[in-house]
Amino acid sequence: MDRDYQLNYSKIRPSVFDSDARARKAFTIVKVCQDFLGTDDLSELSLLDVGSSSGIIDDVLADYFGSVHGIDIDEPAMQFAQKKFSKPNLHFAAGDAMQLQHASDSFDVVVCSHVYEHVPDASKMFAEINRVLKPGGFCYFSGNNRVMLMEPHYKLPFLSLLPRPLAHQYMRLTGRGDYYHEQHVSYWALKRLCGSFQIHDYSAKIIDKPEKFGADYMLKPGSTKWRMANFVARNLKWATPHIWLLQKAAR
Repeated sequence: MDRDYQLNYSKIRPSVFDSDARARKAFTIVKVCQDFLGTDDLSELSLLDVGSSSGIIDDVLADYFGSVHGIDIDEPAMQFAQKKFSKPNLHFAAGDAMQLQHASDSFDVVVCSHVYEHVPDASKMFAEINRVLKPGGFCYFSGNNRVMLMEPHYKLPFLSLLPRPLAHQYMRLTGRGDYYHEQHVSYWALKRLCGSFQIHDYSAKIIDKPEKFGADYMLKPGSTKWRMANFVARNLKWATPHIWLLQKAAR
């Protein structure tokens, strides 16, 4: 994978600066962590956000967690975050998800939200996340798999399902780019990538009770879309977006 596009990802994806959308994502992260831990108090926990981009999500998380560290290979995005947000418990630095510059067993929580498909070797990234987590700590992971009718980055139907050479050609024919960088994998391949963790699947829980987890802006309870999403989440896990808590084994 050519990584050049990652180095300036924020310039080609201005959506990373959407304050409202990013704040809603942060709120869902907080709600899921509180539910999993059975407490509203997260103030004693340290958190690392792998792929923090503009820093908007981390700025919100810093109001709940004891310390928040955001890293991203996109240096312009990191410079924006460092200038825009200033809290004593909030820290940003340029960094590579496949080679984290943190000591082993350092963090209670890691966030990895829609990052794995952008990384040349996702297995290295997950190994690094496992390494820096404290025993018993967990990673809030969100991401799509290959089974998507509409590819979210380029808004092209069936793009993620095509073999790579055809996907590149599809991109060129539609004028969306010369190369399809993202590497989504199947539900089963994603589970294998996360095989060193205990997987706590929150996808169906969030879809079933979106208001509890701050996701009702996407899914209105009782709506046709909500009913359809519930059916898919219960019966076709391989066809849903995933929100998993990946827990490191306790010693």
